[in-house]
Amino acid sequence: MKLATYKDGSRDGQLVVVSRDLSTAHYATGIADRMQQVLDDWGFISPQLQDLYDTLNNGKARHAFAFDTAQCMAPLPRAYQWADGSAYINHVELVRAARDSEVPHSFYTDPLMYQGGSDDFLGPNDDVIVPKEEYGIDFEAEIAVITGDVPMMASPEQALDGIRLVMIANDVSLRNLIPAELTKGFGFFQGKPATAFSPVAVTLDELGDSWDKGRLHLTLQSTWNGRKVGMCEAGPEMTFHFGQLIAHVCKTRNVRAGSIIGSGTVSNKGVEGKNGKTEWPKGYSCIAEKRAIETIQNGKPSTEFMKFGDTIRIEMKGVDGQSVFGAIEQKMAAPR
Repeated sequence: MKLATYKDGSRDGQLVVVSRDLSTAHYATGIADRMQQVLDDWGFISPQLQDLYDTLNNGKARHAFAFDTAQCMAPLPRAYQWADGSAYINHVELVRAARDSEVPHSFYTDPLMYQGGSDDFLGPNDDVIVPKEEYGIDFEAEIAVITGDVPMMASPEQALDGIRLVMIANDVSLRNLIPAELTKGFGFFQGKPATAFSPVAVTLDELGDSWDKGRLHLTLQSTWNGRKVGMCEAGPEMTFHFGQLIAHVCKTRNVRAGSIIGSGTVSNKGVEGKNGKTEWPKGYSCIAEKRAIETIQNGKPSTEFMKFGDTIRIEMKGVDGQSVFGAIEQKMAAPR
């Protein structure tokens, strides 16, 4: 099942069911008006939405209309919680190596995580508004899940059962603000503006064999100003799967329906090229990683961060070559 939220002038939008091929949609009115309603009563409402989804895919929905991602808010426009992990340890290793800093041993057994703002998400085609270019605008291509209720002290296996929907995300970072924030010892805040999510969120059954024990084994594509810069494999090198990330959040608290948990930047290891030097054929899912690679290889970064007018497209295609979640397509812009 694929679900989206259409803009309707309200904060929470209008829930729509979207066909598997993302060509048509149908309002879920009469079943549920808002995504959060579905998450709060998943066992009762989701089967009804599934029936509508099947009818839509069979071409028999009477009031279907063409699906338009420009009308989409984030699938869950505001959430009770947005906790973003750093599940790909290769990303951490590269960033640390670039500043000649060792990765603490605990990072391999205990995931990094920060709690971001969940009150103001961006839709997949909304501009990324940043006060100043000098803040160091960066995209971050990620995977995220939306949970139902998961109890405190849940095991990773129990936590996996709490996953309701999967999305992709652009977790925007303002890199030049982050170092000063981290030196305060209290984590990110101003360096992490509003996050954007894909047009649709999908249930696990839509992913088939590509979803395996909390990891999504598909390629996450990042295209910056029309140039494909990342074709990163999301599954094999995910150090902590989503069950482990959710269990990390659950260590001392309950996770409630409507919480979003992110994977962090999808990252792949380099390989030794014919000249004996390390190469990164899969590219990168954020500019900070590219700059880290350049620093390791050349002693300093050469790739600049994003400028106003720059565009980013993030998309993931299934084994059939079709877009799974629809594409995030955004432009960086100054305040109006």
